[in-house]
Amino acid sequence: MSSKHYRRTPSVSSISSLATPPSVSSMGGTSTSSSATPGPRGIGLSDPDQSAYRRKILGVIDRMRATGVGTDIDLPMIAVIGSQSAGKSSLIESISGITLPRAAGTCTRCPTECRLSYSNQSWSCKVLLRKTVDKKGGSLGVAENVPFGPVITNKKDVEERIRRAQRAILNPSISYETFLSGPDSEPDGRPELTFSKNCVCLELSGPDLTDLSFCDLPGLIVSVSQGNKASDIELVRDLVESYIVRPSCLILLTVTCETDFENQGAHHLAKQHDSDGQRTIGVLTKPDRIPRGEEDHWLRFIRGEAEHLANGWFVVKQPATVDLKDGVTWEGAREREKRFFSTRNPWSLETGYRHRFGTHNLTESLSKILSDLIKRRLPELEGELQSLLKKTESQIRELPAAPTDDVQGEVILLVSNFARELATYVEGTPDDGGIHQTIRPLNQAFLTEIRGTAQKFSPYIRGVGRSYTHPKFLASDTELEIDANEPDAIYADEVMALANRARARELPGHCLYIVTKWLINESTKRWSTPSRDLSEKVYNILVKEVNKKVDEHFHRFEYGRLHQDVKSIVNEVLAKCQASASERINQLLIMENKAPSTLHEPYLMDCREEYLESYRNPYSGLDYADDSPCLVAEFSLSVNSPRKDPHDQAFLYMASARAYFQVAFKRFTDMVPMMIDQELLRGLDWERGLNSALTKGLGITGPGSLEKAKEYLQELPEIKNCRERLHKQRERLLSAKQALQSI
Repeated sequence: MSSKHYRRTPSVSSISSLATPPSVSSMGGTSTSSSATPGPRGIGLSDPDQSAYRRKILGVIDRMRATGVGTDIDLPMIAVIGSQSAGKSSLIESISGITLPRAAGTCTRCPTECRLSYSNQSWSCKVLLRKTVDKKGGSLGVAENVPFGPVITNKKDVEERIRRAQRAILNPSISYETFLSGPDSEPDGRPELTFSKNCVCLELSGPDLTDLSFCDLPGLIVSVSQGNKASDIELVRDLVESYIVRPSCLILLTVTCETDFENQGAHHLAKQHDSDGQRTIGVLTKPDRIPRGEEDHWLRFIRGEAEHLANGWFVVKQPATVDLKDGVTWEGAREREKRFFSTRNPWSLETGYRHRFGTHNLTESLSKILSDLIKRRLPELEGELQSLLKKTESQIRELPAAPTDDVQGEVILLVSNFARELATYVEGTPDDGGIHQTIRPLNQAFLTEIRGTAQKFSPYIRGVGRSYTHPKFLASDTELEIDANEPDAIYADEVMALANRARARELPGHCLYIVTKWLINESTKRWSTPSRDLSEKVYNILVKEVNKKVDEHFHRFEYGRLHQDVKSIVNEVLAKCQASASERINQLLIMENKAPSTLHEPYLMDCREEYLESYRNPYSGLDYADDSPCLVAEFSLSVNSPRKDPHDQAFLYMASARAYFQVAFKRFTDMVPMMIDQELLRGLDWERGLNSALTKGLGITGPGSLEKAKEYLQELPEIKNCRERLHKQRERLLSAKQALQSI
């Protein structure tokens, strides 16, 4: 059974009294002779004076149902249910005046919708195949209403047409024309389906008909018999429940008097979905089969003493099989029915309930109950349609736009828009989550790490000097406190020892370039790891963010591989950009370690003088003992002074190396982020050829590009199916709305 929930409608009990003809004050009241003996009527005992408005609103609901909108909203209807052989088909024949196909076992194997309408024109019947599900039982979206043959004007032709229409429904893989005029059997001797949700629709009109619409459902199967499978029991039950679960569905419950009431499954099913009996109308059939003396048991239903229903119970008598074989007409059958209830005891004695006897009274009541229910539902239907239509259109707008006919142009436009947006992203945006805002902390951390590689020079002798605090006389410097035994520090005596070992042909006292270079390289050789780490971190962030943007632009084209191919090409471009950035950084590292050089000589010399002064006089103004082992500048600070500290030459090496670090550090910490920006980030620029790489890599220009574009624009099946479903739903709703507005 479907789990779909329908909106509750007003209780049908409020209109139950309207089922009674005006001459009857209540179910237990006294009727007039006109009620007991209606005037001359034709088949269906119609009333030509029926309200035109009733006819109109019944027609509107039928037109709405023809759109298939009944799958979206709860349309008022009458569903005829009953167990097999409960006389349901005979009841339908009595109401409609036509003959239904007769066969052993189950006669009705698909729903049969009947619309009866009064007309002053001659009788006619139009047969349609209404398809709402496909061959596999999936929803078609918009109902297909296929005319099945020409309009019938001879009632004798209806039975055969319905039989053929039902066979067409049960064989969805075969063209319906095959069954319209072909042999009266399936090609392989058995139908593809035993039952179907698709239905046969009969549009009957004529001067003898009451304005009424109802749906005849397959009879509930109580046991497996010839022609039925075990699975058919549940299939038919689910089909019946899909109708009667709806709050606006009036249940016309057919119960035969020749079988124990409690053993008839249709009653239990109706009770399950309408426990208080507010929308169930009971019909007792075959009253002539009641064993003599047991009539009172069934009369209790009519009197409301057993199984009370808000709309009460009716009893009808249809012609027996022998009567049909004898050629009794439907007019004759109605006369026999009238005579049965007026002459046969105990029915003839129940004068207060004669408005519950006979097909005429049942038909009139059904028409009245249904039309009044429709009138109550009309304002709600309009609101429900409008609300659902608004929701459907909103869902359609939320879906990605459907591919256009110009698939090649659309792919090129998609790629171009993506490349432009990506170029704007790497160029820089003011958003907090921009790429530059994301990598700026990495650049700052890189600068701090490179600054931390500065040489730790101490003007003392290792192990005997005081702690030394490097002065912060430059804005970019940091205060470095060097302990007396700092393991990473380079002391003045160690610098002098290095200089003495490095001296070759030089005369004593000359400053050796190789010593200064070695001291410089002790710092610059540590720049490789932070530089490569920065490049790798920026690359990883860029890969993540760029792939995220690829997903945003192309995720709906994953099915056609456009999403995967764009991501593959972009990541390939990124990898090349990363390789280029790494190569540039490697070149910069080689230059920094190979030959120290700068054109900023004044700045370099100023820095050297500052550092030299700090090494020569680390504790200016402090007094030390003459025998202090510390190397404190006690003489002139001038380099050319005739009196120098024994380690003054070491101070020159230290000051030169530290000053050059200051120059190279500024240059290097600017150049590495700039190279990463130029080679890695700007490598994704439009001007650098990202759009060209995508166009070429995707193959969307040149030979075979049209087929490639078509393949790329294949959407995810769920998106495509959802769009088709919503568009069909909108079409149904618009058609139903148009039908509703015709009132």
